[in-house]
Parts: sequence; structure tokens; C-alpha cells
Amino acid sequence: MTVHFIGAGPGAPDLLTLRGRDIIASCPVCLYAGSLVPEAILAHCPPGARIVNTASLSLDEIIDEIRTAHDAGQDVARLHSGDLSVWSAMGEQMRRLKAEGIPVSVTPGVPSFSAAAAALGAELTLPGLAQSLVLTRTPGRASSMPEGETLTNFAATGATLAIHLSIQNIAAVVRDLAPAYGADCPVAVVFRASWPDERIIRGTLADIETRLDAGITRTALILVGPALQGEGFTESCLYAADYDRRYRPQTADSPWQNWTPEPQDV
Repeated sequence: MTVHFIGAGPGAPDLLTLRGRDIIASCPVCLYAGSLVPEAILAHCPPGARIVNTASLSLDEIIDEIRTAHDAGQDVARLHSGDLSVWSAMGEQMRRLKAEGIPVSVTPGVPSFSAAAAALGAELTLPGLAQSLVLTRTPGRASSMPEGETLTNFAATGATLAIHLSIQNIAAVVRDLAPAYGADCPVAVVFRASWPDERIIRGTLADIETRLDAGITRTALILVGPALQGEGFTESCLYAADYDRRYRPQTADSPWQNWTPEPQDV
């Protein structure tokens, strides 16, 4: 028996990975975060599967459901939205399951920031503008922030920021970022990326608050940084004609021409 933690993606049912789909189809028990995982994904569950919406359950109750399945020798598909590596609450569940000797596996999913960037048609790391992406959030009821992880500290790097779980704190976001990025820095708010009711609101740090309507209170990602303007960047060397690449050497004397791969490079 194994508990399979599966990233169910940002919302669109067809952004589920093939591996995730196949594991769901093999598990007689499925626990899913009902407020964020679309019901269409549950269609992959096998006939007769026990399907439990965990949105109203406590951590103890979730573990009880898994323990019951474990005692019956039944594999569990545990679905969370997006990808499991960030803000999924997987860690606390895995800690308890490992303490009880219950096997687990993890299948990654498409994260919300990727879906938001796709909706914008944006590359978030443009040469000369930004080569780093910071995934962060502001303090909330569920989790505080470590002392050094502040928006002002991240803003000092000039990186593109993907600010999760913070649309209700948009005023504080603007206040903390404007001194480093400038009032004219581009901002995009993507509401429910990849869902049928997806919405995109573009603006700057100076006006993004006034562009939002009262209906956008959750499930929205805030992207901030110069890269969002999509212009004013240099071209990378990756496809430059005179760039000496490992698989496209320019001359017979290229350092890659007679390169022999080490075992770790294969």
C-alpha cells in the first residue's frame, strides 16, 4: 500500500501529467482538495473508488482516512492543486505517515506560476532584465513568514516575483515593492489561471490596485518585475550564429569538437 501525493495542476483538467492520471486510475481511494482540484480530474478514478473531499477535514481526519486505507491494503491518490513542492501542506502529512511507516510517493504537477506565465504569453527570465524568479507570499492566517523573507529584501534583487496567496494584501505588496522597482514597474494579476473563468489584469505598481475589482479576493497570482514588459531585453547567445555550442561547434578547434562525455554527462 502506498500513498501517492499527486500535483493535480493549476486547474485545467488536461494539465494533469500522464503519470498522475495513471496513478489516479490505479488507486481505489482518492483524497482531493475539493476547493482547488477540478472534479473533472476525478473522472480518472476507477469505478467504485472511494472519493473523499478533504476541504473540510482536519489533518487528523485526513490521516485517519489514509490509515483506514492502509489497514485495508488500498493505495491512495492524494491530490493537491498545482505542484506539491510549494504551499501544498504535503510536508506535514508526509511527516506523520513516515512516522507510522506508511509508504509514500510524489508525482509533480504543473505549478500555478507556470500557468499564469503561459496565460500572459510571458517569459519571466529575459536577458538583461531578470534571470531569477522568486516564488514567495505575504504573511497570512495559515502561515507567517521567516524574518528575512520580506518583499523588500526580494525586491532589492530586481528578480521577477511570483507572489502567491497575497491578493488580499495587494496594498502592502505595492507599498513594499515600489521603492525598489519604481511606480512604473509592470504588474500582472492572473485570477484562476487555466480555469474557464481565468482573468488577467495588467497594470503597474502605481495603478494595479485601482484596476482590480472586488470579486478578486483569492486564487490570484501577482507577478511583478521588468521582464513582464516583454521588451527592452537583449537576445541570449543560445541561438547566435557565432556562439560555440557543445552540439554545434564553430571550428575544428572548438573545445567541444573532441569532447568525450564523462559518465555523469550521458
